[in-house]
Amino acid sequence: MSRLKLHRGRVASGGRRIATLSVVAVLVAGGGGAALAYWTSTGTGTGAATTGTSTDFTVTSGAATGDPLTPGTEQSVPFTVTNVATSTQQLSSVDVTVAEPDGTLWDSGAGCTYADYTVTVDTPLQPYGAIAASGTVDGTVTVTMLDAAGNQDACQGESVPLHFVAS
Repeated sequence: MSRLKLHRGRVASGGRRIATLSVVAVLVAGGGGAALAYWTSTGTGTGAATTGTSTDFTVTSGAATGDPLTPGTEQSVPFTVTNVATSTQQLSSVDVTVAEPDGTLWDSGAGCTYADYTVTVDTPLQPYGAIAASGTVDGTVTVTMLDAAGNQDACQGESVPLHFVAS
């Protein structure tokens, strides 16, 4: 005959209780599959980031307005500076000279030269400063033909080249 014991108001057999206690003891001693062990450690590593570079602005000019240049008169020439970079760039100045596309001071070869003209950069419509990627700044230059003391016939009919430098 088996011995029955009363456990919290229930009857349990002694063998079953021992088996249950054994399983509980094994789970507690073995961590029950839920306990984790770990080591602490430190480490170092290296990495790098790449910085971009500046991209030249592009400058385009429009058609001159005003009467054809004669000694003492002027024309206005609109221009646009475009930031073709993929990030914001700083525009500090726009310089314009009477010069060839490579920046060489102009000489018509017929006696008319850059020295017969002055170029003034009027204030841009937007102040110099940061230009967002693909952004633009518009401005105007005034080209004046100087009224020199001598004969300026060599300048008649000349197309006066302008060289823009945006920085």
